[in-house]
Amino acid sequence: MPVETHKETLGFQAEVSQLLNLMIHSLYSNKEIFLRELISNASDAIDRLRFAMQSDESLHENAAELEIHVSFDQAARTITVSDNGIGMARDEVVQQIGTIAKSGTREFLHSLTGDQQRDANLIGQFGVGFYSAFVVAERVTLTTRKAGLATSEGARWESNGEGEYTLETVEKTTRGTEVTLHLREGEDELLNNYRLRSIIRKYSDHITVPIMMPVEKEHEEKEGEEQEQEPISADERVNQASALWVRPKNQIPHEEYIEFYKYLAYDNEEPLSYLHSRMEGTQEYILLLYIPATAPYDLWNRERRHGVKLYVRRVFIMDGAEELIPGYLRFLRGVIDSNDLPLNVSREILQQNRLIEAIRTNTVKKVLGQLSDLAKK
Repeated sequence: MPVETHKETLGFQAEVSQLLNLMIHSLYSNKEIFLRELISNASDAIDRLRFAMQSDESLHENAAELEIHVSFDQAARTITVSDNGIGMARDEVVQQIGTIAKSGTREFLHSLTGDQQRDANLIGQFGVGFYSAFVVAERVTLTTRKAGLATSEGARWESNGEGEYTLETVEKTTRGTEVTLHLREGEDELLNNYRLRSIIRKYSDHITVPIMMPVEKEHEEKEGEEQEQEPISADERVNQASALWVRPKNQIPHEEYIEFYKYLAYDNEEPLSYLHSRMEGTQEYILLLYIPATAPYDLWNRERRHGVKLYVRRVFIMDGAEELIPGYLRFLRGVIDSNDLPLNVSREILQQNRLIEAIRTNTVKKVLGQLSDLAKK
């Protein structure tokens, strides 16, 4: 039987229209974060599926490995990010994309109690970062199906970001979500394998879900015969899919700590020292900080960016978290990863709150203690 499309045009909630305007006009200087946000949402959807499958194994639907796929089409001028995570039902698309107040992840968190909430390991608020897609796209198409629903119960959402969107029921054989960005004029530099891989490695290298991209190989010419070379598409993992700092210290060899420092700091020397600390309880965050063996060449430049990267649940948020590291420790290199650090709508500016102060105070105390021990030795 053909799928009853039930196509309708709906208006965005007023706050969504305001957010879209903010995203498009204020984030353009940092437009590449659209890919970080879409990958973060995909990772979130996979985390939610993993959690749901603990009580209902049928949701797996005998599908392949849990993965995120990123691809592009130069002729169509599109970029597509897809996942095989929990997916959304039609009404959830309206709630999570058309209405900020009813964030799917927020509702999901509120439905958990006790130890289950610790185990859920969810990321962000799905539906806010999604709108950053309109910074580079003149039109966005989202096709999704919730795990457990029939293949005829997929939903397709589409909008040009100007106040309205269309929603229809479609056939979707696989669970999960696919987001296709139809790029604006002037954004063709994003239709490049190397460019997209660079953005993924910069912002999402330590997402624990494999992020796959096509790798293009060419047919070899047959001996003595000329033939046109055609690309053969295959997928390969782009990110490391393993956050070193979340592993137990006793499972990380010294050599891996050193290699990670060299990767972070672009330094061929070994660090003078490093500390790896996990804070648990009401505040959960991880510190992995390095003290370089020699002073950075620009140490005396107070305007230089700090060398500590801020992550939220292994998703890169920003370099130079000045609110977390005082200026006199700007020589530090490393990572701070928080489970519940709040961010503003662009996720670029840290909100001032007690958690930030607690992380800063604890970080300074540990680093000064480490320096004191080094001085005594």
